[in-house]
Amino acid sequence: MTNRTIKQLVSGMPTQDGAGVSLTRIIGQRALPNLDPFLMLDFFGSDKPDEYIAGFPPHPHRGFQTVTYMLKGKMRHRDSVGNEGIIEDGGIQWMNAGKGIIHEEMPQQTDGLLKGFQLWVNLPAKDKMSAPGYQDIQPDEVKTVTVGQGMEAKVLAGTLKGVSGPVNTARVKPLFTDLHWQADASATIPVTAGHSAFIYCYEGSLDVSGETIACGKLAVLNDGDELEVTSSEAGKAILVAAAPIGEPVVQYGPFVMNTQAEIQQAITDYQQGKLTA
Repeated sequence: MTNRTIKQLVSGMPTQDGAGVSLTRIIGQRALPNLDPFLMLDFFGSDKPDEYIAGFPPHPHRGFQTVTYMLKGKMRHRDSVGNEGIIEDGGIQWMNAGKGIIHEEMPQQTDGLLKGFQLWVNLPAKDKMSAPGYQDIQPDEVKTVTVGQGMEAKVLAGTLKGVSGPVNTARVKPLFTDLHWQADASATIPVTAGHSAFIYCYEGSLDVSGETIACGKLAVLNDGDELEVTSSEAGKAILVAAAPIGEPVVQYGPFVMNTQAEIQQAITDYQQGKLTA
């Protein structure tokens, strides 16, 4: 067995998206443009309504998948193919944009804390024009597994220690887990060799093979088939991994394809109202 170590530590960059939602962009910025097959990771967390209430009004996507994981608060999804749902604390929305979709994500609260993640996962060329799809997953559908002393993992997607997550995607099959641990925790977590993997610590801190991941830091992991973690304080982090696609990535805002010509076609289709046709 080969332990994974930290290859790169990345700090998120404050930015705004949608109609002015304040967030931190961790993947998809200059220090980490992407981590195949992951295109973007945003963390949002605020108890100030002015920083989130305008939400993400209708906007297009093509060529990838999105997952929104709510830690706290309520968010509603609506899209151009008729899907609609509301998620709250611990819920997930997984959307396949495929050949094209127009959707909105709007906060369903006017005060209190809104906190969560959005992850963009690329699609291989053969699936970029697949049919759009959507999963609305409630918190009670997410199973938890013990991964070590004082540490548990909520399994959102993929399989960990025999426990499978509720996200079902036939195209890209990531492992997406939410780790929670107590003080003096330790664990050895299996991670498939050859898969791209990262940890983002959003509460407390975590040590990987003796190197610390502070709160608000993302660690890109070197290859290996297991991950040894310890912590002297309680905390939380997401651990995400997937097989790299290894294809060209050409991105223009919400469109992610393999060639510039395909990007231009996506823009034209959107302008002519044919994005989901």
